Amino acid sequence: MSKVKELPGEAIVTATRTPSIKNSFFAYVQRVRGGDMGGLPAVLGLVVLCVAFAGARPSFLTPINFANLFTQGAAITLIAMGLVFVLLLGEIDLSAGFASGVCAAVLAVTLTNLGLPWYVCVLAAIVTGVVIGTVLGSLVAKVGIPSFVVTLAAFLAFQGLVLVLVDEGTNISIRDSVIVAIANRNLPPWLGWALYAACVAVFAGVQSLRARKRSKRGLSADPLSLIAFRVGALAVLAGVAVFVLNLERSRNPALVSLTGVPIVVPIILVLLVGWTLVLRRTRFGRHIYAVGGNTEAARRAGIPVDRIRISAFVICSSMAAIGGIVAASRASSVDPNTGGSSVLLYAVGAAVIGGTSLFGGKGRVLDAVLGGAVVAVIENGMGLMGYGASVKYLVTGSVLLLAAGVDALARRRAAAAGLR
Repeated sequence: MSKVKELPGEAIVTATRTPSIKNSFFAYVQRVRGGDMGGLPAVLGLVVLCVAFAGARPSFLTPINFANLFTQGAAITLIAMGLVFVLLLGEIDLSAGFASGVCAAVLAVTLTNLGLPWYVCVLAAIVTGVVIGTVLGSLVAKVGIPSFVVTLAAFLAFQGLVLVLVDEGTNISIRDSVIVAIANRNLPPWLGWALYAACVAVFAGVQSLRARKRSKRGLSADPLSLIAFRVGALAVLAGVAVFVLNLERSRNPALVSLTGVPIVVPIILVLLVGWTLVLRRTRFGRHIYAVGGNTEAARRAGIPVDRIRISAFVICSSMAAIGGIVAASRASSVDPNTGGSSVLLYAVGAAVIGGTSLFGGKGRVLDAVLGGAVVAVIENGMGLMGYGASVKYLVTGSVLLLAAGVDALARRRAAAAGLR
């Protein structure tokens, strides 16, 4: 037996050179008991909600409703991915919802009113997001205005800007086939299976490579049996999802066939993998966690704190732009309500429900996906049961409060265990 000290924030565990699944399980239990629960509450909540809604409404488990869950939660999930970077710093962006509306309006105006090619319009929308993030981040990092105040002011200003862009309330239709396809079309079934095989293969390769590198460095590595279990679990869950999505969902297949994985799914997967690699495998990602954990210590260590803060806001607003594009695609139009209403609340809720801490220093991009799934399931299930917006808000707010409470208790336990 040999003691191995893990990365900062992780528990010090006792493991053998060739740890077993049993040892890995007990190490995970120790981390959970120490306050490092990760996305476990979100996963358990998702399971409970799905079982409850499936029992109350059998239509919840139909292939067409399963596909609807992905398209309903896509925009919220994408915006929440960007919010994770800001929340990791212990900051907040209250303007992310209407920032997505501004970017969607830019897309609609350049696409429909100016008649520019779709790729130019998408680029214009994302560049708008970059500019918004740069301005907000600079005001927070350079001027020193609290992010709550800056983004609250932007929240109000962007509502007016959306009205200006859509000519004081005009509904701008989007008819470009490429843009509309993003949230309303599906991949061919064979391409869905190819995507499935590629994802499983990449995940297996990454897990094996990580274990091999840790073994070479003399660190405790996951046993092959545990890696095989993870890969097998992913293969089964993803395989079932692709199989169900490839079933015929149209009520009249003779006229319109509706099969395949929604196009928005691989978009989310690519961004999830990309931003996860940025956070976990790059110096920038390590700096994000360092600044969020202790800003003064990070500054003394030579980390460019201001640059990190500005970059986080740029990423947040850029992801809001992508979320706005997906929302515009799903509605096939843009109006003054795009990005408004409950979009911001659901996006922040998704990140927090998934496991990202409001206090900074703890979170993953995957948290946004898990939380987005929870929010989508609540909204979808409540709709199927005939409940109105009032009940949806009450339930979602309760879940968000519960997630924030779990985060606070987890931080207290981590502090008591000497991990923070």
